[in-house]
Amino acid sequence: MPRAEFHAPTITSGVGVLDRSMAVLSAVAAGDGPLSLGELVESTGLPRATAHRLAAALELHGLLRRSGDGRYALGPRLMALGRLAGDAWPWSDLARPALEMLRDETGESAQLYVRDGDSRVCLASLHSGHELRTIVDEGAVLPLGVGSAGRILSGEQSPSGCIASLGERAGGVGSVSSPVVVNGQVVAAVGISGPLARLGDDPAARYGTAVARAAAAVGAAIASAGS
Repeated sequence: MPRAEFHAPTITSGVGVLDRSMAVLSAVAAGDGPLSLGELVESTGLPRATAHRLAAALELHGLLRRSGDGRYALGPRLMALGRLAGDAWPWSDLARPALEMLRDETGESAQLYVRDGDSRVCLASLHSGHELRTIVDEGAVLPLGVGSAGRILSGEQSPSGCIASLGERAGGVGSVSSPVVVNGQVVAAVGISGPLARLGDDPAARYGTAVARAAAAVGAAIASAGS
């Protein structure tokens, strides 16, 4: 299965230099590998001089780095910032026991997502033990409204307490997700994903109870920790 793609958020702050800098970072993050300046210009739509100036500044701050052939890649400072962000937001650790049980019970990859503006971010991801499996990297940014977790975080509701998707985000891949509710508010979504060949035509009926149970456990852990 292909790895999760990075989908750049479309939020604009009105602070032009910040928005353009984020466009440069997002373009590098979304690439299959390091980008040349020309590829950066093509991906962002920025003038060549602007893209070069911003990339150089981001490199100076350690947010980008240059590969051996001079292409732009994500920089080492992002790793440190990511670790600090994770430490300040412990939901992934709180959710891990429930996600482990969900993965083991269903045999499929299990994830925890939260909403971030018009996107969703994967906070925790446990991979299935099957050789054929879906892989969503922790920290991956994906769109709302596509896939079961994205639909939950965009506000869609289901009487059964879970939502299934069949090939919405990637062909041949399905998912089942349930909302994580704390103090009456949906704060996250727990889901499983895997090849439709295993999930079948009605994965909600098959896995919905297990997914909803895991989401409830995550919500209880978050509420208990006061996070």
